[in-house]
Amino acid sequence: MFRFLVRRLLGALVILLIISAVTFWLFYAIPRDPAMMSCGKNCTPDMLKQVRHNLGIDHPIPVQYWYWLKGIFVGRSYGDFGDCSAPCLGYSFANREPVLGTILDRLPLTLSLAFGAAVVFLIFGVGAGMIAALKQGKWQDKVASSASLLGSSLQIYFVGYIAMYFLVFKMGILDNPSYTPITESPADWFSGLLLPWLVLAIIFTANYTRMSRSQLVEQLSEDYVRTARAKGLSRSNVFLRFAWRGAMGPIVTIFGVDLGTLIGGAIITESVFSLQGVGRLALDAVNKSDLPMVLGVTLLSAGAIVVFNIVVDAVYALIDPRIRLA
Repeated sequence: MFRFLVRRLLGALVILLIISAVTFWLFYAIPRDPAMMSCGKNCTPDMLKQVRHNLGIDHPIPVQYWYWLKGIFVGRSYGDFGDCSAPCLGYSFANREPVLGTILDRLPLTLSLAFGAAVVFLIFGVGAGMIAALKQGKWQDKVASSASLLGSSLQIYFVGYIAMYFLVFKMGILDNPSYTPITESPADWFSGLLLPWLVLAIIFTANYTRMSRSQLVEQLSEDYVRTARAKGLSRSNVFLRFAWRGAMGPIVTIFGVDLGTLIGGAIITESVFSLQGVGRLALDAVNKSDLPMVLGVTLLSAGAIVVFNIVVDAVYALIDPRIRLA
């Protein structure tokens, strides 16, 4: 297990290095000067030159990338903008603040959104799939399958605006989406994120219902499950001890990818509900050509997906003893 994790972590570092390099090079294909944004409206040629020097963008692209990469481990000085201690992901071109600090300020909202939605869509999605598999061919199965098909065809930006109009403004059932730190008021934290959780759950629940149903139906037809039933074990015992455990593999896989993606930033969801999380930060950074912020959010998103994939691979061996980490 230890050797497996070391190999995967080394591979993850290589992947993140490649992603950061590609993002860095693609940014300079955009015909915009980030120094103009930091310099302001009353910018003179001398001021613009000084800003370029402070931001470190007066060097060739490979040198700039090396300085950025070096700053992650040893920190970096940005002249008049100040020093950035390690791990330094750079200074934002737009607001002249450290990238890492800005991301960490936005991250609690995104984490709350991601994990809260994950709890909801796992409970309802996997629960509906289990019922559909147990009642295969009956009305419960048809209802769950039809609902999952409808849910998979919906989009967040459509469901979000419709739900907010009726549940918040028209009927007043739910609070207007907002974020309050859970340490300040757990009740306001819950009520402010409830609607985004439900909207995300509608979209994601459909995938988990279909996946869990198909996997459970397949497992229930396996020889070892029929043998367990023939030996006198109850249907519920066979379902929970054998069929459900065998079906968890693919579900855990897509859950790891989905959770990593949400932590990297639910851009559409945060935009629809005007939540200032990592996803909205990424969107603003792209619109403003803020390379350090784009790189920081990209690394967070890629890192979350890579880490959760490693965790999923390790969990596989615990779920299914037939799988060994070689």
